[in-house]
Amino acid sequence: LPFIITALVLVHLLFLHETGSNNPSGLNSDADKIPFHPYYTIKDFLGALILLTVLMILVLFFPDVLGDPDNFTPANPLNTPPHIKPEWYFLFAYAILRSIPNKLGGVLALILSILILAAMPFLHTSKQQGLTFRPITQAMYWTLVADLLILTWIGGQPVEYPFIIIGQAASIAYFAIII
Repeated sequence: LPFIITALVLVHLLFLHETGSNNPSGLNSDADKIPFHPYYTIKDFLGALILLTVLMILVLFFPDVLGDPDNFTPANPLNTPPHIKPEWYFLFAYAILRSIPNKLGGVLALILSILILAAMPFLHTSKQQGLTFRPITQAMYWTLVADLLILTWIGGQPVEYPFIIIGQAASIAYFAIII
């Protein structure tokens, strides 16, 4: 998934610098534009170089800084350790999976929760791209962001009473907001 995200960021940058950003106010912004190359190319290259340098120093000289202390405890083959959970970017889907008691229903909800996000760009048919002049859509967007944060938090919690109910309510809200 990180490589897919990186590839999509590169595609986004290419399209952004080819077509420009949207202009909902309709004002002429040609005077504010500068050519993409070489100014932004050098800036982006320098930023990537600094990021890679910092990451290489971190990985090569301090490899255990970002490690989890639970990885150094002896394993118990009789149960799954509580710190074993999906990566942070799938915790919302994991919370949706756990919120449905039926196994098949949970797996279907997990798959649908990810497919809905992948289908979002194809469902957007409005000519107006920005949310500046659509306050109801803004409220729905921020409600969806808050719901995704709640689902991500619930996905990292143990399966216990208050978290189960919160996860079920947040899962219903997730699908209701998108539909």
